[in-house]
Amino acid sequence: MHKLGDVILAQVQFTDTFEIKTRPAIVLFEELGNIVVAGVTSNTEMKGIPLTKKEGAIKDSVIKINYIFTISHGMVQKQLFTLTTEKKNLLLEELNKRLHA
Repeated sequence: MHKLGDVILAQVQFTDTFEIKTRPAIVLFEELGNIVVAGVTSNTEMKGIPLTKKEGAIKDSVIKINYIFTISHGMVQKQLFTLTTEKKNLLLEELNKRLHA
């Protein structure tokens, strides 16, 4: 079972196309075989939470707080690493800000 802060490699569908690609994502929670995740991009110009190679990312990236979606457990290819406690707390703070805006 995946938990908050797990960085996974999964098949995801983009919102602007029917195309499915393999991309990293951050697990927010898992329930009943569904996993709610936040997308990750290597486009460091985008808004979000920075994720560095030093933290375990393949390349410097950004956690996209505005790109949250649900995938099935079967779409996960593997777990890459887990966010630090500090990064998980920052993720939760940013999500909380948006939910209470």
